[in-house]
Amino acid sequence: MMLGMLSQNRRARVIAVANQKGGVGKTTTTINLGAAMAESDKRVLIVDLDPQANATTGLGISSRGLQSSVYEVMLQQTTVTEVVCATEVPNLEVVPSSLALAGAEIELVTAFSREHRLDRALETVADDYDIILIDCPPALGLLTINALVAAGEVLVPIQCEYYALEGLGQLVGNVELVKENLNPDLEVSTIALVMYDARTNLSAQVAEEVRTFFGDKVCRQVIPRSVRLSEAPSFGQPITLFDPTCRGAIAYRQLAKEVLG
Repeated sequence: MMLGMLSQNRRARVIAVANQKGGVGKTTTTINLGAAMAESDKRVLIVDLDPQANATTGLGISSRGLQSSVYEVMLQQTTVTEVVCATEVPNLEVVPSSLALAGAEIELVTAFSREHRLDRALETVADDYDIILIDCPPALGLLTINALVAAGEVLVPIQCEYYALEGLGQLVGNVELVKENLNPDLEVSTIALVMYDARTNLSAQVAEEVRTFFGDKVCRQVIPRSVRLSEAPSFGQPITLFDPTCRGAIAYRQLAKEVLG
């Protein structure tokens, strides 16, 4: 009986999608990976922890009309359950963000147990989902630290362009610091190569360099540079809905399979 009960209880895999550089396809990866996983019958929650709220709007939710968002969750004024929004994708829900979150970095500085705010909030819904993806802001401040404390894994999207590895050592170093001091279970588990342009030698060189550096943590599936991937967020849809048969959608489905193992 006990075994049966345990098998029904989910403990979500919590994955922080992080890269301190902006414009590296972090939000694109969070949204489309989440949608592809939801297509595979996984219950997925995306937590938009970026004050720019791109994951929120990219999933068709206006951050302006919200009563409350992840900001109020971080300040312990409401719960995750109260702010969760459904999306057009079955099995995919989002904890939306808003511009107010930009102030949270400052407001939390003197707060008690400030690094554990997100962890404690997600603990209440960990059995409701298979996967929780946290879209981190492109900076290593208190919001990102909260994501790293709440997560068991870090997925790093790396764009196949010049300076791809710039700042990566610092990110890995910070993950190690969080691991030593706040979250002993944290691992950089997955590297995803994005914005891959098969026509250039540069993409191939960067991919080779990243694989040399990170070995089998690097997913085999690369995400191609694609106009359709760039267009989808402005329509408030993940690529799997916006253009389900395009190269980008197919690539993200393959990537989802790899990450899900």
